[in-house]
Amino acid sequence: MRIARDGSWFYKGSPIGRKELVCLFASVLKREEDGSFWLETPVERGRIEVEDAPFVAVEMWWRNCADPFVPAGVPAAEPRQCLTFRTNLDEMVTADSDHPIRVAIDPRTREPRPYITVRPGLEARINRAVFYELVALAEQEEVDGRAKLGVWSQGVFFPIDDVPVLGAEPPPARRGRGAPPRGTPRNAARNAGMPAAE
Repeated sequence: MRIARDGSWFYKGSPIGRKELVCLFASVLKREEDGSFWLETPVERGRIEVEDAPFVAVEMWWRNCADPFVPAGVPAAEPRQCLTFRTNLDEMVTADSDHPIRVAIDPRTREPRPYITVRPGLEARINRAVFYELVALAEQEEVDGRAKLGVWSQGVFFPIDDVPVLGAEPPPARRGRGAPPRGTPRNAARNAGMPAAE
């Protein structure tokens, strides 16, 4: 079996068309420490090839959510941004410390490859349209002494890339940890000096 880069599942070279069956297989998908992927049930275990990530994040929701460290009934000092993603198999995952967003940057082309952890060891590649939306929410923060562009979710900052030295100025940090900016996501990505996701 094989999972293509676009999230399609194949068996002996033929696509698996039934989403319910794919979801069933995905529910028993595991990843070993050596990076290999396996379908594992109580009675059977088989290796599966994964071209990139086993899932694809195809939609994102932005919202303000409650801060778990602020007692109920006590107003928070500022809104707390939460970013929730839907995968191609309709799994919902909110970015937080257990479900981090990471962006791998190609050192030669500077092209980003963004991912979010869905389950331990299993990631969803964030597709291009969703990545544009993500970059539209980017803020500048200092991480380990370096200026970074990134996003906040559940009180955690997830870096996307270094702040560009040349070109347009990066978007300034906004009060409220995530009030969405004006303009389309595509323009926001371009204005931030970021290349498009693959």
